[in-house]
Parts: sequence; structure tokens; C-alpha cells
Amino acid sequence: MDITVSHAQGHVPVTVLHVHGDVDASSYQDLIARAQEVCAAGTRDMLMDLSDVPYMSSSGLVALQSVAALLRGDEMSDLESGWGALHAVERDRDAGLQSHFKLFNPQPRVDHVLEVVGFKRFLEVYTDLEEAVASF
Repeated sequence: MDITVSHAQGHVPVTVLHVHGDVDASSYQDLIARAQEVCAAGTRDMLMDLSDVPYMSSSGLVALQSVAALLRGDEMSDLESGWGALHAVERDRDAGLQSHFKLFNPQPRVDHVLEVVGFKRFLEVYTDLEEAVASF
């Protein structure tokens, strides 16, 4: 997995994380770490570009939940706690849409996973970059 970063201007500055490759047990912590880096550098609103992510495992879902928590200012789940991290995902599904973290253009397979597990109940998903950036 590779992650590149760009910036766009909506109503507020938006950091775009472009993720390339599978997000699974071997890479999800790298994604979380990169999100932590850009947040430490001042990012408050993030769009994650999933257009080049062909596969996302449950570890990838934990990464998305962790990034959402980070941008809310909440404490992230202990990634070593296994089920505890997955239960945090369940809590987020019922918390409503996130205003500081959104997803862009997931591949059909990843989009299906997001739908099935209920992530689309708390993460907005866009297929148009201009519209996504303007939503912040």
C-alpha cells in the first residue's frame, strides 16, 4: 500500500489521502499512522480517496473507524484489542454522519463492504471529487 497526500479548498482546507493498494492486516496501521501525521500537521478535515483500493479487510474498516475517531478528537480504539476495535465500529455506525472525515470513490467491491457493514450510515461517500471537497 502507498499513500500520497494532496490538498484542496472547500469551505475549509481539505487534506486528501490517496490510498493505493489493499488495506488489510499488513497495511492498516500504516494508514492510521499517516492520518495521525497529517492531523499532527494541522489537518482538521480529510477526504480519503479509495479509488485505487481493490480490497479492504476488517482491519481496513478498523483503520477507517480509527481515522474518524482521530478527526472527531476522540481516543482511538486499542488496535491490539481485536473485538474491542470492532465494537467501536458498531458504536460509530449509530452515531450519525461524520463531518470531518469522508470517503471518495471506493471501488465496487470496497463500496459493497462499506454498505454491508453499515459504514455508509456514518461516513459520507462521494464519486465526484469537486462535490466531495465542497461538502466540507
